[in-house]
Amino acid sequence: MYNPSYSPYAPAYNHHAKPATSPRFHQLHSEDDDAVRAEIERGLRAERPSISPKFLYDELGSHLFAAITQLPEYYPTRCERQIVERYAAEISRHVGPVRSLIDLGAGDCAKAERLFPYLAPAQYVPVDISVEYLRQAVDRLGARYTDMDLVAVGTDFFETLNLPPDVGETERLFFYPGSSIGNLAPDHAAALLQRIRGACDGGGLLIGVDLVKPRALLEPAYDDALGVTAAFNLNTLRHANRIIDADFDVARWTHVAFYNEAQSRIEMHLQAEADLTVTWPRGQRRFARGQRIHTENSYKYWPSTFKAMLERAGFHHVRYWTDDREWFALFSARG
Repeated sequence: MYNPSYSPYAPAYNHHAKPATSPRFHQLHSEDDDAVRAEIERGLRAERPSISPKFLYDELGSHLFAAITQLPEYYPTRCERQIVERYAAEISRHVGPVRSLIDLGAGDCAKAERLFPYLAPAQYVPVDISVEYLRQAVDRLGARYTDMDLVAVGTDFFETLNLPPDVGETERLFFYPGSSIGNLAPDHAAALLQRIRGACDGGGLLIGVDLVKPRALLEPAYDDALGVTAAFNLNTLRHANRIIDADFDVARWTHVAFYNEAQSRIEMHLQAEADLTVTWPRGQRRFARGQRIHTENSYKYWPSTFKAMLERAGFHHVRYWTDDREWFALFSARG
């Protein structure tokens, strides 16, 4: 397991030096509880019921996903790490000077930290929906990287990429690791790439992309033998219970994941194991045995397809690197 407090590539820092500036925290996103409840209820009432994948990630869901990344079936994390370890210097040359490293969906900030010795950003800007989620990681980084300007931003970057004025406007590199771009339908992914391009004029984007592979490799990554992914998916029902005061009985649902080859995507669903009715204060939904709630897609791309998508979004000088087996790619594109 990667220990984010230590990197064999990192230069020595004076941990006792006083930081040039203290980390700054900007919470730009304000959650409307009524709107969140209404979103879940609309999804449950729809002809094809669904719950947005963002509701996979309550506190327990986030811990379960961290466990998923350590499973032997789940290859993306290992593949991306191999690419960074092997090609970090080459990637750094391609992306060019980086003044502000803007980390989308930063989480514990560990992936970006691996790049610090190579990119040497003057400013690091981790972005997630809540600065409170980022606070512990940013405080840790502030103690270690005393000369780096740290600005944490809580925003929903799927909706807007407006950043506070203390984020540098030149030589920006947006970093979007993992395969999260695959959770968006291609038209929504293209729209996000266009927003990033608009926010990084003269800078660039470094983004992880999961590649098309045989079904026999893809499906176990989303339906592992230990059942961790199943628990992760089923926890969505517990999360929905808390938000809308519903009465989902998790024991009466099962996790379903499969590769939809025509759409080039993994689909995750929750399937009712009996005829049942779910109720909440403002409504109810009858589910027949075998009926499913769609919870997540994960699109897989051919390298040529994703390169073309970047170019349509206005990026140029696109290059990518893959792991040994060509299962995963890290793309660099200039704005």
